[in-house]
Amino acid sequence: MGIIAWIFIGLLAGIIAKALVPGKDPGGIIITMLIGIAGGLLGGWLGKVIFGVDSIDGFFDVSTWIAAVVGSIILLVLYRVITGNRRHA
Repeated sequence: MGIIAWIFIGLLAGIIAKALVPGKDPGGIIITMLIGIAGGLLGGWLGKVIFGVDSIDGFFDVSTWIAAVVGSIILLVLYRVITGNRRHA
């Protein structure tokens, strides 16, 4: 997959993760996209390590999208834990 496909999958996976995990999120569209891209990589790696499958096969494969969304949810929860309830002045 090309870089544009990764960015597109990352953006959509980040948006889906934000929709599935309730609560207020710090960060905007750039953070969402970065969390989604990193989540896709994390989800693919976890799929390979835990299940022994190549979960990032192609843009239209369901396993690619599931891995990206699950990885994005994991990273979104970690991001919320790390940033906490910081208040901006």
